[in-house]
Amino acid sequence: MGIQIKTLDQLRLMRKAGLIVGETLELMREAVVPGITTNQLNEIAVKNLSANQAKSNFLNYHGFPAVICASVNEEIVHGIPNNREIQDGDIVSIDFGAIIEGWHGDAAFSTIAGNKNADDQKLLDTCEESMWRGIAAGKAGAKLTDISFAIENYIRSQGKYGILREYGGHGIGSEMHQEPHVLNFGASGMGPELKSGMALAIEPMITKGSPVTKVLADEWTVVSQDASRGAHFEHSYALLADGKPFVLTAIDGGKAKLGRLGIEISELL
Repeated sequence: MGIQIKTLDQLRLMRKAGLIVGETLELMREAVVPGITTNQLNEIAVKNLSANQAKSNFLNYHGFPAVICASVNEEIVHGIPNNREIQDGDIVSIDFGAIIEGWHGDAAFSTIAGNKNADDQKLLDTCEESMWRGIAAGKAGAKLTDISFAIENYIRSQGKYGILREYGGHGIGSEMHQEPHVLNFGASGMGPELKSGMALAIEPMITKGSPVTKVLADEWTVVSQDASRGAHFEHSYALLADGKPFVLTAIDGGKAKLGRLGIEISELL
């Protein structure tokens, strides 16, 4: 299947799904404090999906047993919620998605519970900013790997972080994962041209050490092989008919973060 081009009406449904994702992630971000369990965070998401009459795109995806991925410290992505209590200073990464009328939203964030270690906070800040740099580079008329280059270039400018190589961003629309795969590293100027109607999920994943990972016995949880702590951020964005981007899973459509980088968001949604 090639890259799916969406109509404005389809993107409007993706925005509805994206707003539910963004609002639910904010509810969970506020709830990440020492003592809470990742199962309790999952319940917050379950309730907000139900309140908005939305479906989960994570639950039962290839057998995944929850509506969020919750990963702690050296767990980078795809952690399964459980009854482990979050400790002071833990890095907690949450990935979550929703479906409205068959159209998907998908986003993620990392945060620190309780007292924040400065090195850990810089890891998170670097990962998040690299995501925004990637979205800013993903303009109409750009090439796909312009996003990859912008992400890697920013991360490399901030220190010796490991950029996961086996995992990356993706197209999104009538399915959660679509073409194209979006690398978080590599040279610019390659891959398909970015056009109006495309929607991409941009999601850098980095560690404080080696980028080498392994999957635990649960067949889901991805951890750093050297047990270094990691961070994961993601937003889904679209290019509109006016050639401008709109971040479907950001409450403000990405206006503040992209505006800071000199990018105007579309007003068509």
